Amino acid sequence: MNLKNNGALLTVLLIVFVDILGFTIMIPLLPFYAESLGATPFMVGMLSSIYGFCSLIAGPVLGDLSDRYGRRKVLLISQIGTCIGFIILALSKVLWIVFLSRIIDGITAGNMTVAQAYISDVTEPKYRTRAMGMIGASFGLGFILGPAISGVLVHFGHAAPIWASAGLSFLSILGTAFYLNDVKKPNEERKSSGAFNQLKNSFRLMQTPILKECFTVFFIFSIGFALYMSGLALYCERALTWNGHPFTAREVGLLLSYVGIISLCIQAFLMGKLVEKLGEEKLMMIGFGSTMTALLVIGFAPVLAIFLMGITVNAFGNAILRPAITGMLSKNASPHHQGLVFGLNQTLMSIAQIVCPLISGFLIGKQLTFVWCIAISAISFLGLIIGRTTAKKLRMHHAHAAHS
Repeated sequence: MNLKNNGALLTVLLIVFVDILGFTIMIPLLPFYAESLGATPFMVGMLSSIYGFCSLIAGPVLGDLSDRYGRRKVLLISQIGTCIGFIILALSKVLWIVFLSRIIDGITAGNMTVAQAYISDVTEPKYRTRAMGMIGASFGLGFILGPAISGVLVHFGHAAPIWASAGLSFLSILGTAFYLNDVKKPNEERKSSGAFNQLKNSFRLMQTPILKECFTVFFIFSIGFALYMSGLALYCERALTWNGHPFTAREVGLLLSYVGIISLCIQAFLMGKLVEKLGEEKLMMIGFGSTMTALLVIGFAPVLAIFLMGITVNAFGNAILRPAITGMLSKNASPHHQGLVFGLNQTLMSIAQIVCPLISGFLIGKQLTFVWCIAISAISFLGLIIGRTTAKKLRMHHAHAAHS
């Protein structure tokens, strides 16, 4: 892969990995932790929703600030907020403090946004999708180790995995502070732009015909993914058993580690070859088709063996969807707007994270697990249909650009 700065890419990937590891430790734990403090499934959904609402406000702002003032400064602010949020969460004894910790983390939720923009700075456009796949591989490795660590540490109490997340977050802060340098000068032309201009730039960018199509597809992916991730632990707790007892944080952690192994293998060893052979557009459609089929399988046969088959197919679909769509966006956006593009991506994901956990919590709380599965499958089917139209428009746009 031709890179502008191999050392910079490696450094940011290591920092992202440590940060993701801290995040993934929390995924199987948080629903059970909140329920231990008296939360209902709907309240568990509210925890994710309030995080999504705060990151909705912060996402594009942090992305734009990284374009204006440099990636490193904004990444540090984001990481410090995450660390503080984990510390408050570990000290929580009542439910409202858990909500406070999620608000703080959400307001500074720009780690992935800025990291993706940074990687776009150090990679050539034609290799950018593969680079995004490397972030996906870091996420996959985090999904292997993080939930497994959570499953082990939860035996020492619910707070133990949270303190581990806080420690890892602190290590990522040190990594950024001492080993990461900005490789791109801040965009001087945009330093004078205020919040109104930033909002105007965001709206104008989303209305760009080709980018609008890509953002639409990413939003559909975000809705399906947010429904799935926000409800998975609650679903497993109610629909699956292991050794005669319902799934706990330990079993959910091991399950997510299995998903992480699949994601890592695909994104680290196959994504580059798949992009070269099929292209982002075909991968996008294969991804939506896989997630649609997987949730149908899970919904109609909620027994462990068949569930594992379904979750395997779903892991494959999600592993190729995110880097394929983000690669499409990055390749079709101006180099000066990479931070803003990924900030808008975060905004769309945040909107999904506001609404979808409430829906998941409501459906699963009412024992409507089948409806939850079918809803995610239907959203993936919608993504397949709209993605096909998007792929056609992208081909026409690129053909026209080549002849003009």
